Amino acid sequence: MKLLETTVSRRNVLAGLGASALGIITLTACGGFGTASSSGGKDFVMTVWGGDPDKAAYQARLDLAKAKYPDYNITLQLIPNKDYAQKVQTMISGGTGPDIMQVAEDANAYSSKNQLLALDDLIGKSALDLSATFGPVAENWKYKDKTYAIPDRAGAMIMYYNTAEFEKKGIPAPTAEWTWDDLLSAAKELTGDGVYGYGGTEWWPIWMSFAYQNGGQIIDPGSGRPTVNTPEVIEALQFCQDLVFKHKVAPSKVDYANMGAGVGGDAAFASGKVMMNSTGFWNIGSLAKQKTISWDVAPVWRGQEKAIAAFGSGLAVSRSSKNPDDAFKIIEFMTSAEGQKPIMDLGQDVPARQDLQSSQEFLKPAWLDATVDMQVFPDSAPSIFKPPFIPEWNEMQKAMTDALSDFWLGKSDAKASAADLQKRLESIVKA
Repeated sequence: MKLLETTVSRRNVLAGLGASALGIITLTACGGFGTASSSGGKDFVMTVWGGDPDKAAYQARLDLAKAKYPDYNITLQLIPNKDYAQKVQTMISGGTGPDIMQVAEDANAYSSKNQLLALDDLIGKSALDLSATFGPVAENWKYKDKTYAIPDRAGAMIMYYNTAEFEKKGIPAPTAEWTWDDLLSAAKELTGDGVYGYGGTEWWPIWMSFAYQNGGQIIDPGSGRPTVNTPEVIEALQFCQDLVFKHKVAPSKVDYANMGAGVGGDAAFASGKVMMNSTGFWNIGSLAKQKTISWDVAPVWRGQEKAIAAFGSGLAVSRSSKNPDDAFKIIEFMTSAEGQKPIMDLGQDVPARQDLQSSQEFLKPAWLDATVDMQVFPDSAPSIFKPPFIPEWNEMQKAMTDALSDFWLGKSDAKASAADLQKRLESIVKA
């Protein structure tokens, strides 16, 4: 689930809008991939995606790693997001892949092709307790009971809300115990005069959260088969669509186009056209700088159960590494409290470590010139669900887009659309 470039790039969960050409940050001279260098140390290459904020944060962290391991020569390669998967897979196939690579939802597209090393033996030799350190998101990096990455950045989806309008309407602030009905009721009260109560649900982390909250699943974890065409998922999808076309409390695609709010709720919320919006950490910094509306954040509502999508990335060792044990040591340091501290100090993202999410440095960050309830992130962490990040994830995303295109235009209902999506997924996912 990747994440501080622009609103558009961060809403793409694999996100990171980088420069148009490959950028390389060399921390020390590098003579190869995980090999001994002429200076007597060991050389490593780490690939990441992103923009300038990511560049600064990763460089700061690798500087710390270099201080801990002075005989490690580490080169950071920053690759534009749109080129990342193809570039890295080409490098690995050619035997010149990185030692360490950032991964996100498509991690198992790599692991299923034997392009990543399973880390379980290395984890076992270390003092790292994944579940105790990172909580539920540790499960996101497993494939067929093997762990292929260590959580690095991980923030739950949260609710942004317009505090002035909530106070004006006398609506209590959102809480983690809000139900779907509470969300709908507040959205109705906040809608009117060209303003919408809620930003919408078309983005997969949002509608999928509704599905999981309703007891549904997209892929059955036991059988590995698609399970979209079920009453639980259908009911969740229909509720999502009804917010737009039945209750008219969320903008349609046409409404968004008419208001000139870009691709979705982030820009509309910032401009005061939407009163509540569900998205990730990245909007906090941009809203604090704009200071155009009064706002705060809250946990996402619940359904029959609590289930929340999260956004983030992990660090993996590629099969190209000549010194995987040492590459893992770098990852272990980078995901330590010291190694992840620049993530929060520079306002790049939410660190995956639960202890850092609960620290005062994260809850009251020096970079944030606004009063924001950052406690929502550690409070939401236990409710994060494991999405179906299987090797076919990229194909699944296309299938979801194609099958639900008419649905989000109000041209088909949830029952028909779920049946269509089920067939498409069955042709892609072979259990």
